[in-house]
Amino acid sequence: MALWFPRLPTDRLQRRKQTQKAAALEAPPLVLVAKAHNALHLSAVDRKATALGLKIGQPLANARAMLPELNIVVANDAADLKLLTQIADWCDRFTPFVALDGPRRLLLDVTGVAHLFGGEQAMLDRIRNSLQIQGFALRCALAGTAVAARALARYRDGTVIASGEEEQAMKSLPVEALNLDVVTTHALRRAGLKTVGQAASRKRSELMVRLGAATLIVLDEALGKVAKPISPRRPLPDYWQEQNFAEPIATEEVIHTTLNSLTIALAKILERHGEGARHLEAVFFRADGAVRRITIEMGTPTRDPAIIDRLFREKLSALSDPLDPGFGFDLIRLSATRVERIYLDIVDLNDRSNERAEINFLIDRLATRFGGDRIHTFQPRDTHIPEQAWTAVPVQHTQPSKLLWKKTRKVKDAPRRPLRLFTAAKPIDFTTKHFVWLKTHRVVTRYEGPERIAMEWWRYETPQPTRDYFRVEDSEGKRYWLYRNDTTSEWFLHGAFA
Repeated sequence: MALWFPRLPTDRLQRRKQTQKAAALEAPPLVLVAKAHNALHLSAVDRKATALGLKIGQPLANARAMLPELNIVVANDAADLKLLTQIADWCDRFTPFVALDGPRRLLLDVTGVAHLFGGEQAMLDRIRNSLQIQGFALRCALAGTAVAARALARYRDGTVIASGEEEQAMKSLPVEALNLDVVTTHALRRAGLKTVGQAASRKRSELMVRLGAATLIVLDEALGKVAKPISPRRPLPDYWQEQNFAEPIATEEVIHTTLNSLTIALAKILERHGEGARHLEAVFFRADGAVRRITIEMGTPTRDPAIIDRLFREKLSALSDPLDPGFGFDLIRLSATRVERIYLDIVDLNDRSNERAEINFLIDRLATRFGGDRIHTFQPRDTHIPEQAWTAVPVQHTQPSKLLWKKTRKVKDAPRRPLRLFTAAKPIDFTTKHFVWLKTHRVVTRYEGPERIAMEWWRYETPQPTRDYFRVEDSEGKRYWLYRNDTTSEWFLHGAFA
């Protein structure tokens, strides 16, 4: 299904003033302008401007000569794209296969879903009526291929063509319906091929030589001989469940109840396939067309409805922008966008401890409330440089490390590495009896070392000095980790044991 919004930029501006119909009738024609070839040209015109003879691409100076009173607005492609994306979000209620097709078009793959909405024609009419009520000028059509649907939407609005009948429907359309580049379209016109049927009647070898293989592919797709799948803007979820409402719902209790029932239904599907969800998305479709998406992520595959429901409640309560039902939600969908296989371990039936599961649940709750990029875990790295021996990574995205933490001491031995390691070693003044740190003299009573750590020469372009580390205790019983640069004999404080 192809949806074409010929007046999307002007609709974006005029939808806000729909309540003032009398004022809109008296308002001057609206045009949007963009700079091209060092001059301003019309990039969009409203219905009134079209009726008075203005066209897209016309120089602004000519338009002003024809109609001195114009409402001129500078084009805003970013705002148009944002609006088109919002319309695409609204179309997700009909099919997850929605693709952006240029600056003012959408493509929907409705294969296998039209019967849910009363058939193809009923589905097309419902989408058209709903978008027109929202204030959009729309032309749409449905066919077996994207090229045919796009062409019919432009030249035969509202047409529904069964798969296999594209050739008969496309023959009488002008070659501009193929949406080829200007040079190719002009070449077809000069050759006397003004309709798609005339172009299709020529030998393929002639078209190949003069126009290239790409044109043949487009022509074959327009005639229904080949079909190219669309590229949806969002990946298809692995599993999903949804609930439609005859009357929009707005109360928090009903929303939570619906989300919980969808969670239970989705959990049964995941259990049937032996899988668990790592990423879930709840989509709330409002009656006025707005769409809100809420996502949660788990560190381990999960299909327990109670855990999922608790995480969604945490997410909803922690939203900085609360979920606004407006006039109510008429559709709620729960999708598992990333799933993994669940491997059940054999456990001791007498062991009732569930510490690992509780820790995972705590991690997921914290990540849901504060963000997954704020909850980290430490993993070892293959290096003996102290400040590089570990790295912090988001715990929910962590894969089991192949490296193991190395023990640096035996049982009952004193710690060999400080609990507090500075990101960068701090230079200090050191003598055999005392050193100065934070403007305080600290008297050395005991020390142990040196422990020599050489830099990894293969990681650096220039030679790095070797470090001689010492564990030092002051007169107050506090212990520090110091090292001496063997090249310059400078001393640095790299950490503290308490």
